[in-house]
Amino acid sequence: MRMHRLLLPLSAALLSGCGYVPTIPGVTPYRIDIQQGNFVSQEMVGQLKPGMSKDQVRLVLGTPLLTDIFHADRWDYVYWRERPGAKREQRKLTVFFEDGRVTRVDGDVVAAGATTN
Repeated sequence: MRMHRLLLPLSAALLSGCGYVPTIPGVTPYRIDIQQGNFVSQEMVGQLKPGMSKDQVRLVLGTPLLTDIFHADRWDYVYWRERPGAKREQRKLTVFFEDGRVTRVDGDVVAAGATTN
């Protein structure tokens, strides 16, 4: 009986020590890059042409991250990446279709050599 009374406070003290991680000078914990979404490069966007079918766009850019059932003629490609000690990188590209063909492309990523208004 006496051993059970000591076991509870002892186990609580041991578990509370799990939250403390000592720091060692010159040694830092490993932090991974976190990447979400579809990476879309300028070269990929440069391959898009008005009049391309949805299958052709999927071949160039991949499957869109977001497809809206209420806006079936719009595909959104969203991408972000976090690197330890660096600013978060975000990109968004939207492809608009009419009758299953590309009408326009909008977003942060512009085709190489293209000019923006």
